[in-house]
Amino acid sequence: MVIGTIFGHRRGHVWFCVQLDRLSTRPALLLELPIPTHLLVKEMRCGLVRIALETLTRPGSELVSCPLRSVPVWTMLCNGRKLGFAGRRKATESTRLMLKTMQSITVGAGVLPAGFGFGSGSEADGELMYMRANYECVVGGPDSESFHLINPDECPGQELSIFLMRSRITVPEMKEQK
Repeated sequence: MVIGTIFGHRRGHVWFCVQLDRLSTRPALLLELPIPTHLLVKEMRCGLVRIALETLTRPGSELVSCPLRSVPVWTMLCNGRKLGFAGRRKATESTRLMLKTMQSITVGAGVLPAGFGFGSGSEADGELMYMRANYECVVGGPDSESFHLINPDECPGQELSIFLMRSRITVPEMKEQK
């Protein structure tokens, strides 16, 4: 089990942060997703959200053997629709400040006030929406890992899963042309 935080400014895009424990300000995984916050909120109202992050690797590529959480760029699909590319990021000082602010929150959703300081430019002035929860982490092997939202008290509610998948591309050998 890990702590997962989904957050983003109302007019910005979504971030997904995985922490091994809620007191850590160093995320085990921090992804910037291409989906606008308002669109993810709309998808979540339906109750079922599946985010698939896929990376394609060729034989001989350094990405074939690196840990899955170290892959820098992912193709993102949300409920079957391709939305663009997600990127792995390093935590900035403002990210660490936000995580420190949320240390006391075990599970919940809410809004941090405008001017909190996460992001840059006009995003830094907007409210920061967040949803923090426990996620079951399932490692399917070196090429797949998933995070499944655990609803508190086993009550029915939001179903959210995030899948990381590495697909290996095989390149057919070129036949000699005579």
